[in-house]
Amino acid sequence: MSDQPATPRRRGAARTNALLQVTLDLATEVGYTGLTIEAVARRAGVGKHTIYRRWPSKAALLLDALSRVWTTDLDYHDTGDVRADLREQFLRSAPALASPPIGPVYRGLIAEAQSDPALRATLHERFLLTVEKRTLDRITRAQHAGELVAGVDLEFAAEVLCGTLYYRHLLSTRPVDEDAVDNLLDMFMAAYSIAR
Repeated sequence: MSDQPATPRRRGAARTNALLQVTLDLATEVGYTGLTIEAVARRAGVGKHTIYRRWPSKAALLLDALSRVWTTDLDYHDTGDVRADLREQFLRSAPALASPPIGPVYRGLIAEAQSDPALRATLHERFLLTVEKRTLDRITRAQHAGELVAGVDLEFAAEVLCGTLYYRHLLSTRPVDEDAVDNLLDMFMAAYSIAR
């Protein structure tokens, strides 16, 4: 074991991680509207300037905090059965969006984004676009393997698959459960399956 002190970069990374964790903890307790940079600074035992040097706004801070815990594996399994793989992924990721810390914080950011075009664009780029792209990649591989009809642009289908589940999570009181996922996939397969 080295007796050398931690490098400034390591200390900075540790402080950043601690601030992001405090942010998530506090946001889970008080919600998006109740969260302030000042409260995060107090809880973390640092000055406000320490936070503002890294993040220009509460939204930016929360986006980075969400990225830290968005640990659900977004890569689809590829068993050769596209319906089964979509189903497994949707049911695996549903709990993360429905429960703390991701669920409440993400809903607060979505609400804020409605009046903040820059935040809206960032949310789309950092979260939604990633989910849509992974879904599109999986169904495109299925198309190339002959599971789905050839010659059809699947980009909108990927958006509908993801968008339906996000709608339920963020805007409705209906659950994303097995029935919801199965009904969505039945519609998708009826439209695009080679065996339809």
